[in-house]
Amino acid sequence: MPHKKEASNRRPPQGDARHRDDAAEAAKPVAPADEAPMEGGADLVERGIQQWRRERPDIDSSGKSVVGRLLRLEEVVLRTLNQVLEPFGMKYQEYAVLATLRVAGAPYRLSPSRLQSTLLFTSGGLSNLLKRLEKEGWIKRSIDPNDGRGVLVKLTAKGIRLADEAMPRHAAAELHLLRMFDAPQRDVLSSLLSQMMTGNAPETGPEPGQALRTKSD
Repeated sequence: MPHKKEASNRRPPQGDARHRDDAAEAAKPVAPADEAPMEGGADLVERGIQQWRRERPDIDSSGKSVVGRLLRLEEVVLRTLNQVLEPFGMKYQEYAVLATLRVAGAPYRLSPSRLQSTLLFTSGGLSNLLKRLEKEGWIKRSIDPNDGRGVLVKLTAKGIRLADEAMPRHAAAELHLLRMFDAPQRDVLSSLLSQMMTGNAPETGPEPGQALRTKSD
């Protein structure tokens, strides 16, 4: 995909009020056209649940109240983050690699397997993603001196500057997405989502279909 020049070449001086206003504006998500307020305050998922209850009352569809909203929010979150990261010439997955390497600390390098275990998306296409980042000059891959068969992925100086430039904008966008919650509510939501993640993660949760088989047995 085409990339713009490094954002640090265009950044206004620190403290520029106009720059801060632009950053806040860029962090705002674009509201989906199909999620306009509905009659009675029902959102898109609630409308679907009502249809399920009407047409298939024999099925317990209450899980959709959470899972359906998580699926819808994934699209909203990624669109928002990609919008904020666009001025830096990258999308969320590219940013995630740079930010993960940056917060790993000096010397800002990880093995691909360690990098993957820390990222919040699946491994599909990681190799091609690293190739694109290396082509941009943001990372460099080299042979692991402690394992001749291994590879290390390291941020370049250019990659460090870009990560440092983008990280505050990304964090501001995350907070904007949570703006309707106060701090205690965010803590509760975070805890509940953590329980859902650990309870369903492949390495800690049940085998796929196990719960269904157990229930039917």
